[in-house]
Amino acid sequence: MRTVRRMRLLATLGSLRAVITVMVAISAVQMGLVAFGNLTDFGTNAEFVQHVFAMDTTFNSPDAMWRSITHPGLGTTAYILVIGWEVLISVVLIAALVAWVRPHADARAVERARQLASFGWLLEVLLFGGGFIVIGGEWFMMWQSDKWNGLQPALQNLIIASIGLLLVHLPDKEKAAA
Repeated sequence: MRTVRRMRLLATLGSLRAVITVMVAISAVQMGLVAFGNLTDFGTNAEFVQHVFAMDTTFNSPDAMWRSITHPGLGTTAYILVIGWEVLISVVLIAALVAWVRPHADARAVERARQLASFGWLLEVLLFGGGFIVIGGEWFMMWQSDKWNGLQPALQNLIIASIGLLLVHLPDKEKAAA
């Protein structure tokens, strides 16, 4: 009897659902902490955004400096939008976590959990891949700055969200076998 319980526990903890649930939890908490940090220490990253937009620590090539934005209101607006986006990601991933930890009575509940997790991670990919790597890194040439370069943290977040997206879209072998 103990062996059967151990095998069931192992099957549950080693399942794709458990892996996805843990990844969703980690992502939700991490994005919540990122948003919280940006709200409670607003000035630090607001300054970061201002410098990235101004391109004032890049190589200052005359052929690229026309891209810079030095109006402080635009930088602050962009930063507020980033924080709002981070809060949205966190809320969606928390909803996904709740959906994953609830017992799944039917296929629709599983699909809802998948869709929420997928949407949350897609939002994260858009923010860190599109916003930070593409716009910040390439358009505003953040990669040229020794001091105001957020490409490594952006890549880390992009990788975590991308792995989550891959996991949530894998076919569930346990369900198919049942």
